Parts: sequence; C-alpha cells; structure tokens
Amino acid sequence: MNPDKKLKVAALVTARGNNTLEHKHLLLVKGKPLVWYPIEAVKNSPSIGKIYISSDDEEILRIGKEEGCGVIKRPEELSRPTSQHVDAIIHALKVMKEEDGYEPDILVVALGNSVNFKPEWVEESVKILEENEEISSVIPVYNENNHHPYRAKKIDENGYLQPYFDFSSQKISTNRQDLPGNYFCCHNFWTLRVAKSVMEKDGQPPWTFMGKRIKPLVIEEGPDVHNEEDIKKCEEWIDNSCLLVK
Repeated sequence: MNPDKKLKVAALVTARGNNTLEHKHLLLVKGKPLVWYPIEAVKNSPSIGKIYISSDDEEILRIGKEEGCGVIKRPEELSRPTSQHVDAIIHALKVMKEEDGYEPDILVVALGNSVNFKPEWVEESVKILEENEEISSVIPVYNENNHHPYRAKKIDENGYLQPYFDFSSQKISTNRQDLPGNYFCCHNFWTLRVAKSVMEKDGQPPWTFMGKRIKPLVIEEGPDVHNEEDIKKCEEWIDNSCLLVK
C-alpha cells in the first residue's frame, strides 16, 4: 500500500423502520433513541470522515440528520423483513457516489439496533485495514464455547441425535474449556474494505459481503435489540461499560 495515500473512511448507520418489534430503533434506552448510540459512536471515531444513515423511516432519518449524518432514503423493496443487508449497503454506496461524488475505501457499517459500541473498537478496526491491504474486513467477535459447534447435534433420518462432524479419528473433550476457541459475530458493526468485500461476489458465506480475508476484533459480548426485554439488557451494558450518555 502506498503510505502517502490517505484512505477515505465513511460510516453507514443502517436502521430499517419495518421491523417485527415496532419502532425498534426509536425505543428509548436511558432517555435516548436506540439508533442514537451507533451514531454517537461513529461520531466520536476520529478516523471517520463522513457519516451517513440509511433508512426507510422518516423519523429515523430526521434523528440522523440532526446528528449530522447524510441522509439516504432506502427504497421499500430494500426495507422488508426478507431484504438482504448487503443490498442496502450497495444502494447506499451508489447514492454516496451519485449524489456526493464520494467513494469510500473503508466503510464502517454500524447497525442501528445495538448499543454495543465503543469508538476505540471502531478505530482499531480501521487501523487494522489501513496496515494490511490484503484484509477484506474486520468484524467484532466474542468467544463463546458453551454453544460450540462440536457440541451441536442434528437429527438423522431415524430420529436419532448425531454430531455434525466426523469425530472417528479424534477424541473430543466434554469440557468446553478444552475445545478450540469458538467465535460469534457481535453484529454491532462491520468494517469493510469496499473493493475486497462488498464488491466481491464470492466471500465467506453466509455474509459474503465481508469478503474472504476477515480479521477478528475480539471484544466483550454486548446486547442488540430484538425484543423489549433487550432494552433493559442494553441499559445494564451501558452502566457496566461506563458509557456516558450526554
């Protein structure tokens, strides 16, 4: 990578209005709309040059605009429960280019239903991409061996439980601490090198838009919101993480 070239870094907050939990992104968490938290996190990330918000919901877009985000109105066909996140990302990149003449090298996709954000995590993910041009994306993950795939079972055609893997040549410990590290995506944000992730068509499934060479950013587990009970979990996480709500 040319050390003199400054990579353009943008953030895209995604918050669909059409959700099973009505007005999910607008629910109050310690007095602030849920979507405010990812916006605040990327606003406090010095490496990010431009911030956009993509939504089909006018109130969400209004909040984003008030917080200084460029507004991207997402079409209805990209805002359904069955819609794919990658299509909303591609749509946003197209709008950035056509309306602003802006094409980011790195895109931080901040999911609007999570408070599990710290600006230093965003900064670390961007730094990793800046230092190695072969990496397609950096994804926050947490280690969780209780639900290790080696412990998972499937039901065979005769109704019996069977392992997913062939363990005939190895012995698998029943103790979770003896198993290899098992990492789950946090789904709070994804930091993508656009040319090697979103624009590639053969990345790792199921999130092919992350590309092939994905680096983990191991962090603490935190909540995202799928039901009303998750709001309390978010507030507890904020208290435990000592995040300041202005």
